[in-house]
Amino acid sequence: MDSTDLVVSTYCMEIAIKKAKEVGVGWVTCKDSNHFGIAGFYSLLAIKEGLIGMAFTNTSPLVVPTRAKKSVLGTNAMAFATPAKSGDSFVLDMATSTVSIGKVEMEQRKGLSIPIGWGVDKDGMPTTNPGDVIDGSTGGLCPLGGGERTGGYKGYGLSMMVEALCGVMTGGPYAHHIRKWTADKSPAHVSHSFIAMDPTVFNPDYKQRMGDFMGEMRSLDPVDPDKPVLVAGDPEREHVAEVEKDGGIWYHRNVISAMNTLAKELKVEEILELQKQ
Repeated sequence: MDSTDLVVSTYCMEIAIKKAKEVGVGWVTCKDSNHFGIAGFYSLLAIKEGLIGMAFTNTSPLVVPTRAKKSVLGTNAMAFATPAKSGDSFVLDMATSTVSIGKVEMEQRKGLSIPIGWGVDKDGMPTTNPGDVIDGSTGGLCPLGGGERTGGYKGYGLSMMVEALCGVMTGGPYAHHIRKWTADKSPAHVSHSFIAMDPTVFNPDYKQRMGDFMGEMRSLDPVDPDKPVLVAGDPEREHVAEVEKDGGIWYHRNVISAMNTLAKELKVEEILELQKQ
C-alpha cells in the first residue's frame, strides 16, 4: 500500500509523544508512505506537549553523492524542535541537500540561473543551469555543503544517516530503490522516523537553560545592525508575521502562470494575479 502520509505521520508522532510521556522517550517508524510535507510540523507537535521532537524522512533519489555522477540519494529531510522558556522554541527543519528541489524549480520558473554548489550536471560537474538538476536522467542536487572541498561530504553523510533511520531501519526501499520523483504513478514507498523526548527527565531546568542559550546567540553583535543574529525558527516566525500582515502569500507571476496552466488541465478555477502595492 501507499499510505496517506500526513495522517499516518501525525499518528506516528502522537504515539511517540504518548510513549515519551510514559517513559521519557518514544521512537516510532513507518514505511510504505508518501511525501509527508513539512518535517518541522511533526516536531512542533511534540513542542506543544513540552517535549523535544525529531522527524526524519527519505525521499525519491535527487541528490548526487560526493564524487559520484548519478543521483541516488533523497533530499532526506530532518527536523529537530525543542521548547524553551516563556513559550519560545528552537525549530530546525532542513534537507540534507544544499537546497530542496523546489528552490531549483522556482529559479527555473523565474528564468534564473542557480548558484554553483546547488547541483551538478550529467558528468557530475557543477552547473548553473536548473534544467540540468531537475531532469533526473542527467544531473542532480548537491549534498549539503556543495562540492567536496566545501564540505559536501558532510551533507552526504547526513543523508545516509537519515536513510539509515528510515528506509534501512523500517525494511522499506532506500536510496535509488525508491521510485524517481515524478517518474511514474507507482507507489513511492517512502519511510519516516519520529522521536519524542522529555528533556526534563535529564534536567528539570532544561527549558530555562535552553532559553538562556538562545538569548545569548540572539544578543551577539551582528555584522549588519539591520540584520540581527537569529536562531533556527526565527526566520519562519518573521515570515509568518509578514504573511499575516499582508493577508496572504505573494507569488512570482511565473509561478502563478504555472499553477493556472495546471488549473486549466484540471478544469478548476484559476488564480487571479494581483499587484503588490
